[in-house]
Amino acid sequence: MATVARELSTAVRTRGLTRGFGGRIVLDDIDLEIGPGEFVALLGRSGSGKSTLLRALAELDDGVAGSGELAVPAERAVVFQDSRLLPWARVLDNVVLGLDGAGAREKGRAALAEVGLAGRERAWPNELSGGEQQRVALARSLVREPALLLADEPFGALDALTRIKMHALLRELYDRHRPAVLLVTHDVEEAVTLADRVIVLDAGRPAVDREIGLPRPRHTGDPEFVAHRAHLLAALGVEG
Repeated sequence: MATVARELSTAVRTRGLTRGFGGRIVLDDIDLEIGPGEFVALLGRSGSGKSTLLRALAELDDGVAGSGELAVPAERAVVFQDSRLLPWARVLDNVVLGLDGAGAREKGRAALAEVGLAGRERAWPNELSGGEQQRVALARSLVREPALLLADEPFGALDALTRIKMHALLRELYDRHRPAVLLVTHDVEEAVTLADRVIVLDAGRPAVDREIGLPRPRHTGDPEFVAHRAHLLAALGVEG
């Protein structure tokens, strides 16, 4: 297994990170750095190792065969495609779950207000739409003030209009809190819209590491946006 260290100069650093399942190498000797406050999107075809890398950075892969060095901050949070809310707990209780301190519930209320859910503290999860449930998941992550936010296709199950709204919300929250972010996605436009750097994994290794130096707001019809999208699609094996 990887040796885990804590470093302040980078939010993420891996050296020779390798992971395998059933004799198959999924992550192959990866060297990666993500700076403090950097927003990185991770693309790749199914089976390329995206979620495996995210789970390694989250230290959620105990028992998986692997090696290499891994340095991540202790203060980190994970958002999944499924909001993973406890159905028997009200919204505010979900947000502050495991949060200690006398001001925990006040912090939870403030976090819910940030994601547009002020007044829904006593709602049950099944009373919320899918987009609202993901807003709660974001609030639960950011209330802990993480140095690293790991997001595994958090908008993959949402309809197109809700996804656009959630993109704007995530960037707004990122600009306010400035954690380092690693966003795993299958959506090239989502990656170029949100991230400042996009990495494409292929066969367990980074095949492309591309800076997205576009001003905001970003428009899908902008020639530079189109060029970034075309380059990334080609790296994924999609031409034209």
